[in-house]
Amino acid sequence: MITVNIIGAGRVGRTFLRLLGPNVRDIASANRTSAEDAVRETGQGMAADPDNMRKADIWLLTVPDTQITAAAQALSETAAAPAVAVHCSGFHTADIMAPLAVKGWQLASAHPNLSFADPETAASNFPGTPCGLEGDEKAVVAFESLLAGIGALPFRIASNRKALYHAAAVFSNNFATVLQAIACEAWADAGVPAVITERLNASLIKATAANVTQLGPQNALTGPAARRDMEVIAAQSRQVRDWNAEAGRVYDDLTRMALRLKATGTAL
Repeated sequence: MITVNIIGAGRVGRTFLRLLGPNVRDIASANRTSAEDAVRETGQGMAADPDNMRKADIWLLTVPDTQITAAAQALSETAAAPAVAVHCSGFHTADIMAPLAVKGWQLASAHPNLSFADPETAASNFPGTPCGLEGDEKAVVAFESLLAGIGALPFRIASNRKALYHAAAVFSNNFATVLQAIACEAWADAGVPAVITERLNASLIKATAANVTQLGPQNALTGPAARRDMEVIAAQSRQVRDWNAEAGRVYDDLTRMALRLKATGTAL
């Protein structure tokens, strides 16, 4: 059985503690109480100090992005034998843990495309989660196998394009949320009651997600750009720009991309 140590007892660490269960030997945190609470919540692993953890095949660093290098440096200064180290940042590559590479460790990063707002919910929703992997081949293969065993869908990403990979997730998730906010504000200014706005938002985003998943972006696209209704597009553009200049620029840019998407299958 592959053994795992976890450094970081926040939401991501507690989610993996639930998922990896018997594979986990020790979990540590800068705050010992946090590690003890994680063990108590899950009944898995043992709380330990970061500089006094038992031997493991894989060391999972689930600390915030800004603390990854420091955690790797601290681990490199312990008596831990070189093994595989993995962090979970969606932006940083494995080489942010360079202090461990100097000591002979194999490094990888694994980015689960999942919300970790609540560890128990995240663990329940984890099966089928796409997880982007990059780094040293030995480390990637080792963690890829472990992820597959807990129901993930691991895939490889190019290390030198990881920032673009993460930006794509921002487009897919974060910017989609911003667009919903713009829509709600526009509906409000158009006199739509708040309770109806909530229903409109929920109905449209649910249908859009289902159509994109089933049909792909090109075939799922509807509306004036999909119909090439240039008269409607021009009138809407004027009204949106009059309402808010910044939103007007967004409308015009996205309309150009929508026209291109429907005609060619690519937005850019």
